This record gives sequence, structure tokens and C-alpha cells, in this order.
Amino acid sequence: MKGPSILVVDDEESVRFTLSAFLDDENYRTSSAGSFEEAVGLLEAQKFDVAYLDIVLDHGKSGIELLKKIKNANPGAEVIIITGAPTVDTASDALRHGALDYLVKPVRQEMLLRTTQMALKHKALREAKETYRLNLEAIFRSVRDAIITVDDRMRLVEANPVAEELCGIDRSDASGREVSELLGSCGQACLEALDRTVRRGEPEDLPCVECDLESNPDQIVSITTSPLLRPDGTASGGVLVLRNKTRMVELERCLAECREMNRIIGASEGIRRVKEMIRTLADVQSSVLLTGESGTGKELVADALHAAGDRCGKNLVKINCAALSEGLLESELFGHVRGAFTGALRDKVGRFQRANGGTIFLDEIGEISKQTQLRFLRVLETMEFERVGDSTPVRVDVRVIAATNCDLAKKVEAGEFREDLYFRLKVVEVKLPPLRERRGDIPLLVQYFLGAFNARHGKRIQGVSDRVMELFESSPWPGNVRQLGNVLEHACVLGRGEVVTTGDLAEDFIDATGADGPTARSDDPSAEERRIREALEQTGFNKTETARRLGMSRRTLYRRLADLEMNV
Repeated sequence: MKGPSILVVDDEESVRFTLSAFLDDENYRTSSAGSFEEAVGLLEAQKFDVAYLDIVLDHGKSGIELLKKIKNANPGAEVIIITGAPTVDTASDALRHGALDYLVKPVRQEMLLRTTQMALKHKALREAKETYRLNLEAIFRSVRDAIITVDDRMRLVEANPVAEELCGIDRSDASGREVSELLGSCGQACLEALDRTVRRGEPEDLPCVECDLESNPDQIVSITTSPLLRPDGTASGGVLVLRNKTRMVELERCLAECREMNRIIGASEGIRRVKEMIRTLADVQSSVLLTGESGTGKELVADALHAAGDRCGKNLVKINCAALSEGLLESELFGHVRGAFTGALRDKVGRFQRANGGTIFLDEIGEISKQTQLRFLRVLETMEFERVGDSTPVRVDVRVIAATNCDLAKKVEAGEFREDLYFRLKVVEVKLPPLRERRGDIPLLVQYFLGAFNARHGKRIQGVSDRVMELFESSPWPGNVRQLGNVLEHACVLGRGEVVTTGDLAEDFIDATGADGPTARSDDPSAEERRIREALEQTGFNKTETARRLGMSRRTLYRRLADLEMNV
């Protein structure tokens, strides 16, 4: 099989014959032309890998003109100029128009073959480089991330089309300009990271950055920078990769919102209004006051408010104001410096500072002292505070959600709570209904709790008996949803069957409902006595187990035994 194709153009037949013979012996595919027009015809018919052109051709034509035609028609061909009268001008002219080399007649076989091999290697390297460049361009165009490369002076080398869309770069007039001029309308976090990488030669990774781009202020990106290195290991520039995470963050936010919303179980009108309020207030930065009886789910609502808003990626910090003394509460809220009080062995960051950029949830806000109320009011008004024992102000950006199960308005009337703080907290109030006002949600809550407790305790409880559900739906539930969960967990832990019966319920709950279990007092005392005695014998006279089997509380069993005058 013949090798690469070579064109020899010379008006001297002997030169054409000799050069062609040398090349044919090395298995090259050789064509020759004695005139300019004949060479043009061959060039139109096929493409050559290498061309040897005489500098002087017939009819006043020159090899330089033919060189131009070859480079226009086939830029990948390597051209060597041959001349019998070399001059500096002709040599420089040939090289300027793309010739690879310049040979002087007579051309010896060894020189011809060495030059041909060199030309073919140069052609292969150039084609590989061009292929590599085209592949990189294809990658640049196809990647969905913005890719920007700069030199060691932070001047733009290359930017892909996504960078044009994401960063607003005009690529037609960007190459060679300082990248700071091209990215000046954003927050410039990417520029700072890229500059550090170029100066230090170290990569950086910023997973979630707000762009603050004027044309798209809500845009969120991840930033990755890497140095471009010279052979000696020094940085010759850097590459910046920006990934648009706005949609992903929004989806994560929606997922978090759905997850937290799904924890608020119920389909009643009261719960529907609460969920609507959560969605309405999600991105509102004003403080929110959650009110309702203990156990109604105020903390769940705080979680959902945070998850649904634009602060969901930041901290949600919680504190129970009733659980700490006044001195400890101030330290927990605002932090302290070393030596501020006895036991303050080191500086402490307060909850407000930990919540910076996010949300703080203050449970039982109605229990804080007058002094703490005053300090807290100032924080709400200025978003500034001083750590205990320090006079340097600390500024934060925090959304406040407060909760209480007491009537703050009555506390204000009684002088126990500051009126100005009350109105500052109660910009928007979300009232959570007690469980007794949403009894239709009890079956849904029961199924939710059973699923959770089955997973926690390794049980397979499928549901509750009709009698238990009747008790649940008629109970006053002073402890609300929290109490329902506790009652069900007790039953799940002690129950042995797949259905919760009244015998699995705690005695104090049964007594509080005023129920005697699923079986009412029988009209036939002897029949009831027989039933109780059989159950006692089956359980080895274990009264607790007997009461469970009979579906009544132990106290009820003792009362029945006394009524029936059964001495067991």
C-alpha cells in the first residue's frame, strides 16, 4: 500500500524525474507538474500531504503564488520551496506565506527524504494539535457549565458560550481583556477565588454562592477554580468553572418545604389555613409569632417556615426560653467573652450569631424576664447586640420566629410583658388549633404515629381498634398532638398484637376519658363473673394481663371484682 501523497512542481523535467524517483523508491504516492496551470489542475483533483515547489515557474508564474493557492485550498499540506538562486527576500516571503522549509538546488536524495519525513511528522503533529483544539472547543461548547480561562495577569484567554449566558460576557470582544472588566456587574466572589488560585497556584471550591448579578440577582452558582501550570510547576493562569445551581437550590428548597409540610399532619380547615400561612410567609423576613396550646406543633411550623423560605440553606437555631435562667439565657442568646462571669473560661458564640443569615426560633418567649425583653427588643429593632461582658457590637441578619402557649395580650395587660416587644413580635401571628377542634385529623395522625413507632421499635402494628378510635375521637386531649403521640407510643411499646386495643392504653389515659373499656357492664352478673374468672385462670391470675385481655383498665377490673364480690 502506497504511503502519503507528494506533489513535485518544477519546470525542469530532469529535476521532476529525479525527485519523483527518489520518493517513489520510498513508497510515496508521487505526482509531478511542469507548469503552474498543470499544478493547479492536480491540486483541484486531489489533496496532497507534501508539495515541493520550484520558486520560478513558466510564463512569469512563481512557486510563491502556487504556495498561496495550496494553503487556501488545503491548509493542512506542508510546502517546501526549491530554488536554484536563493535570496533572503524569497526565503522570508516563502516562510511568511506558510512554507515549512526552503531548499537549494541541487537537492540530494538524503536531504529530500529527510525533509519529507520532517514535513510529514510536522503535519501529523499539527493535525493532532488541531484535533485536540477542535475537541476542546467541542467540549467547551457542549459543557453546561461556564468555563473561563485566564493568563497569569488575569486576562481572558477563552470563555465558552455558557459563560456568555451565565455571566453576560461578550465573547466577540473579550479575549485579552482583564476579566474584572467583563465580570464587574456581579458580586465578584468568582473573581476573588480565581485571583487567589492564580496567585497561590492552589484550587478552590465554593459550593453555593449568590451571584448578585444585576440581570439575575437570584442566581446561585458553585465555583471551582484550578491553576494552569507551566512545566516548571508555576501557574501560567487559571480556569474558572461556574455551575448554575439556581434550579437545584430551588428544587431542594421545594423538597425541604414538602418534607417539613408533610410533618404537619391534617386535612382540617384549621390546618389548611396554617399551611397557607406558611407558604405566604415563607419569603417574608418579618418576625412571626406562633401561638397555641402546648403540644399543637409550633416547632413543626417553625421548621416548615424556615424550610420554605430563602433562608433554608442557612442555620435554623432553636432555644427554649423557659428552660434557662435569666443569666444563662442572655449568654445563650448573645454569647459572652472570657471572664464575663464566674465559669466563663472561654469566649462563647451566642445563638443569634450562630443563626446569622438564617432563622432563630424562640420557644416559650412569654417566659423571659423584663430585662431580657428590653435587650431582645433592641436586637429586633437594630439587629445588633453586645456579648455579655463585651462592648463591641455584633451585627447579624436573622429572621425571628417566636412561640408561646400563653396569652401574651393578657400578660401585657398585667404588666408582665412589654407591649412594644409584643407588637414587634406579632407582626404576623399564626394560631395553631388545639386537637379537640380538629378531631377529623385524629385518624391521619394515628396512622402517621403508628408508622413512625413501628420503624422506631420494630413493630408491625396495622391500626387501632374501633373502640380505641372512639376513645381518641372523644378525648379532650389537653396535651394535644404531643399527648396523642405519647399515648400511642406507650401502646406500641407494650402491645403484642397487630391492632392497638384499649388494654394496650395507659391506665391514666383510660381513667381520664371516663371509659370502662370496650365491654360494658353485663346485665347477667354470673356471665360476667365467668368471663372474668376464665381470663384470670388463663393469665395465672395476673390482673394486669387479665385487664388487657378483657379490654379494660386495671382499676376498672378491680372495681368489677369488688362489685361481683370475687375474692381472687
